[in-house]
Amino acid sequence: MERTEKCEGAGFREVCGMEYDMKILLVIDQFDQGNNGTTISARRFAQALAADGNEVRVAAAGKPARGKYPMPEIHFLPVADSIIRSQGMVFAKPNRSVLEQAIAWADVVHFMMPFALSRVGLRIAKEMGKPVTAAFHVQPENITSTIHLGKNKKANELLYEWFRDDFYNEFTHIHCPSPFIAGQLKEHGYQAKLHIISNGVSDEFYPRVRQKEPELAHKFVILMIGRYSEEKRQDVLIEAVKRSAHSHRIQLILAGQGPKERSLRWQGRSLRYPPIMGFFDTERLCELMAMSDLYVHAADVEIEAIACLEAVASGLVPVIADSPLSATSQFALDHRSLFEAGNVDDLAERIDWWYEHATARHQMARVYAESANQYRLKNSIRKAEQMFAEEIAETLG
Repeated sequence: MERTEKCEGAGFREVCGMEYDMKILLVIDQFDQGNNGTTISARRFAQALAADGNEVRVAAAGKPARGKYPMPEIHFLPVADSIIRSQGMVFAKPNRSVLEQAIAWADVVHFMMPFALSRVGLRIAKEMGKPVTAAFHVQPENITSTIHLGKNKKANELLYEWFRDDFYNEFTHIHCPSPFIAGQLKEHGYQAKLHIISNGVSDEFYPRVRQKEPELAHKFVILMIGRYSEEKRQDVLIEAVKRSAHSHRIQLILAGQGPKERSLRWQGRSLRYPPIMGFFDTERLCELMAMSDLYVHAADVEIEAIACLEAVASGLVPVIADSPLSATSQFALDHRSLFEAGNVDDLAERIDWWYEHATARHQMARVYAESANQYRLKNSIRKAEQMFAEEIAETLG
C-alpha cells in the first residue's frame, strides 16, 4: 500500500487511521473469457476497483497479459473436460512460484473460487501473513446438477461441508452476493463475517428502446439469459410458451451456452417460432433487451443471477422462479413477477397476464428499472473496499 496525503477523491479508503489505495490480487480459475456469470462479474469487479484508484492484478489460467499472473490449465478426461468447457469454464493448475510472486506484491488477496488454485494460494498467503478474503460464487447445487444430483440433499450438504472445512473457515471475511446465500452459509455453519455485496450492475445497462429487427417485428419477445444446464430450466420456459394462449405470437430468445443446447433446440422445434439461441456479448445483449417485451428467469438454483438484474435495470419486467435454492426472487416487486419453480402452467399464466396487460407492463418497467439502482456496481465496489480495509486492519494491526 502507498500512503497518500490526499484526503478526498474516489479510491482513497481509511485503514488504520491512514489513507491508502490498495494493491488487490484477485485469484480466480478463469478470467480471460467472459463466457460465464462468475467470470463476467470478476472482470467488471476488477475494472471497477481499478477505476476507483486501486491497483488490481489477477492470478488465473490462460495467456500472459499485463497485470496477470498466468497459470496452466488443468485438463481432465475428455468427457469431463467437454462438460466443463461447455459450461464456459476452465480450471487453473497452481504454479507455486508464480503465486508466491503475485501474493508478495499484494496488500490483500481475494479468492473467488474454492478450488486448487485458491487452496494453494491461501496456504502461501497464510505463510506470508497476508490479508485474505474470499467470495462465495460456487453454489454446490450448480456442481451437483451437472451430474444430475442437484436435488440430492446429501450430495449438496457434503459439498457445503467440504467447502467450509477445507477452505472458507480459514477466512475472517466472506463476500456473499445475496442475502440468500449468506443465509445458506450461516445455516451450514460458516464462521466468517459475511458481507452481503451484490456483484453489481454496470452502467451499460439502462432503459432504452430500439426498433425491433425484422426477425422480431410484430412478435412478443421473451428473453432469458443463462447457461444451458440442468438447473437453469430453460425447458420449463419453452414448455410454458407452448401452453400460452398467445404462443403463436411469442418469440423466445435463450441467451447462453452449455451442454443442454441440443436438447433445448429439439424441445423448441415445435414452437411457432423456434427459440433464437446463442452466446451474445454485452453490446448485443443490451440491444436484445431493448427489443424484448418480457424477461423470464426460470432457474431453480442461483446465488444472485446478475443477468436477471441487468435485464431489470434495462427496463424489462421479470417473471422469476420462486425457488428455495435461488436468490433471484429478491428482485420481484410483487406476486405478478413470481411463479412456482418448475410449474409450467403457473409460468404460462404469468406470461399471458403480462402479454394481455401492456399498460401495466410499461408502468412496471419504469418501476423495476428504478429498483435496480440500489445494486449498481459503484455501490458494490465501495462495500468490497470496506471489506478489504477491515481485513487489512485486522491482519496488520
